[in-house]
Amino acid sequence: MPEKDKYYVTTPIYYVNDKPHIGHAYTTILGDVLARYSRLLEIPTFFLTGTDEHGQKVFEAARRHQIEPQEQCDRTVVRFQELWRKLEITHDDFIRTTETRHVKVVQKILADLYARDQIYAADYEGWYCVGCERFFTEKDLLEGKCPECGRGVDQIVERNYFFRMSQYRDWLIEYIESHPEFIQPAHRRQETLGFLRSPLNDLCISRPKSRMSWGIELPFDRDYVTYVWFDALVNYISAVGYLADDARFARWWPASCHLIGKDILTTHTVYWPTMLKAMGLPLPRTVFAHGWWLVGRDKMSKSLGNVVNPMDMAANYGVDPFRYFLMAEMTLGQDASFTEDAFFNRYNADLANDLGNLASRVTRMIERNLEGVLPGAAPRSEAEAELISATLGAVAAMRENLVAMRIDRGLSEAMAAVREGNRYFEQNAPWKLARNGDQEELRRVLYHAAECLRIVSGLLYPVMPGKMAELRSSLGLSDHEIAPHIDKLAHWGAERPPVSVKPLAALFPRIDVAKALAESAAEPAVADSAKAAAPKAQAKTKAATTVEGVIVEYADFTKIQLRTARITAAERIEGADRLLRLQIDIGDEARQIVAGIAAFYQPQELVGRTVIVVANLKPARIRGVESRGMLLAAKQDDGSLRLLTVDGETAPGTPVG
Repeated sequence: MPEKDKYYVTTPIYYVNDKPHIGHAYTTILGDVLARYSRLLEIPTFFLTGTDEHGQKVFEAARRHQIEPQEQCDRTVVRFQELWRKLEITHDDFIRTTETRHVKVVQKILADLYARDQIYAADYEGWYCVGCERFFTEKDLLEGKCPECGRGVDQIVERNYFFRMSQYRDWLIEYIESHPEFIQPAHRRQETLGFLRSPLNDLCISRPKSRMSWGIELPFDRDYVTYVWFDALVNYISAVGYLADDARFARWWPASCHLIGKDILTTHTVYWPTMLKAMGLPLPRTVFAHGWWLVGRDKMSKSLGNVVNPMDMAANYGVDPFRYFLMAEMTLGQDASFTEDAFFNRYNADLANDLGNLASRVTRMIERNLEGVLPGAAPRSEAEAELISATLGAVAAMRENLVAMRIDRGLSEAMAAVREGNRYFEQNAPWKLARNGDQEELRRVLYHAAECLRIVSGLLYPVMPGKMAELRSSLGLSDHEIAPHIDKLAHWGAERPPVSVKPLAALFPRIDVAKALAESAAEPAVADSAKAAAPKAQAKTKAATTVEGVIVEYADFTKIQLRTARITAAERIEGADRLLRLQIDIGDEARQIVAGIAAFYQPQELVGRTVIVVANLKPARIRGVESRGMLLAAKQDDGSLRLLTVDGETAPGTPVG
């Protein structure tokens, strides 16, 4: 977001032939995150989304449901609007292409282009894909099917109207080559240039009403309606006042960023710029094409039955964790794989173990040991050097990565600062300071740990606005400070009066992954995400956060083999900040286990310790490393972790029970 005077970001407008899926949710959350960051930089921002309500797919969906096309639109658009509210989307406008304000602009543009001979009538013969709503030549087909989606195509011969797109080919090539920022990422720019190496045909922009009557009527021929792309793309300018409000249009156009999926690259980087050129309008600064969400190697699609329902995900695990996962998991411009296992692992690692753990430890210790009051400032020592460096470094990295559209990297830096906060907390052991009555040192440690949380929560606020508002409020920030100005996050330890801190319960209750996966596998698919969503969410939260009232039969308990084990070697696992690889002597054999204790113990301090392990746990691979067993540890009220050991010298492999 390089512009300082304004930031206008758009999503594609979505077809209303079916309910929204994770692809729609991802692009819209991405637009919302970018818009929220822009607002926090105090850049005037306009965020547009909406629905594409004309065309053959909508027409056929209405026919299947035995209703009128407008009723099909009205029924389906509600699902998008409800989902955007659920996902906390802060769009400034939601445009529907059936709205009068849009229809009028499309017809004015068509009338002007026709009057200037940019649109003409001719006979057309070609192959038509209903799913993509596009014509293809014989040579374009792949084994007789649509080259884009693989569906069957229909041969059509009819008279239609055409936009003289071919005359802009050379201009467009020169523009793309001289404006590298126009198509991002760079490999998509090369893809469009490759498409333009072949002759560029004129664009069919109409459908005869005799074949398909649902669309905007051509102003110069009542027997035809407008082809959906020439209608839909215009939403980007009709929504901001083109041919209706000159001052408003001049305020926002050209767009700063069109966010699109890679499957509609050609329409946005060939059709749209040539249309704008013919209208005499400047082009958007950037068209950014992101990748697809995959299940295994397959794109999510209704035909394969592998589409993730975002309403279910948000209802079961929370809106903010869902938003965070989508932003952190996909590198913009590349495909990403969605699995529940990946979601659970990232949730537990980043949110429950790292961020939630630090927030709980800090706020509870302030409540218990400082009477709930965080000091207005505290002196710095050498102990804070790495913490301050990591946290302020995350602020700089976020700004840099926002400009480069690398949100996942910015989030990674923010989480690295959180992990440094946990290390700082562990190394300075404020519970020991409290026990020894060293109040001055205790205030210092808790103040700087809270300062890390203040800054990181601000960086994460556009991604997880609900949870970060809760965290920032618990840290004593006033209502007008909840939504932070990003520039203010770059300053550590600003003078402020002491504030009251409210202890946090589990900000992100840990998910019992095995239980959640088992429940997911056992549950039949439901068409309506509202069915049983709330009870399921409550059950998962309870299972993840409490063991009260759980009764275990003695016969079940005896199945667990607890043994003592001596740690003979320990090392960090590359690329896994929380994990240590431990070699243990379990009496009759040597084993390797993986333990998530790196935030609490240095490898060198573990060697030689005798610990207790579950010896008959089914082997697993964690981050590609085999683990045969599990350490037992106790989590303290202050969030620290303590390994369970034995009283006195005990031989490795001794049964515990």
